[in-house]
Amino acid sequence: MDYKGYSAYIEFDDDAGIFHGEVLDTKDVITFQGTSVTELKKAYKDSVDDYLAFCKERDEEPDKPFSGKFVLRVPKELHRKIYIKAIKSGQSINNFITDHLSSIAK
Repeated sequence: MDYKGYSAYIEFDDDAGIFHGEVLDTKDVITFQGTSVTELKKAYKDSVDDYLAFCKERDEEPDKPFSGKFVLRVPKELHRKIYIKAIKSGQSINNFITDHLSSIAK
């Protein structure tokens, strides 16, 4: 589920008979639960709205931890192969990898 730029991960707890979820797009902890899909959707939206209101009340920016940068360590030989393919395709390593990641993240 998506709401106001936030995404949720949801699981069903068969023993308790409830859905429970957590917002993924923040380092802050935002959880919610419900016994039906309708209840779950409402709880999700309410939790995000409560989080945003809490941040506003404290005069803080809501957490959005994605800067567009991440460190990735790969074996030296793979690094070399990626570099060569990027250069041959007329791209920087960053653009080459971004293009490939974009194609698989759809």
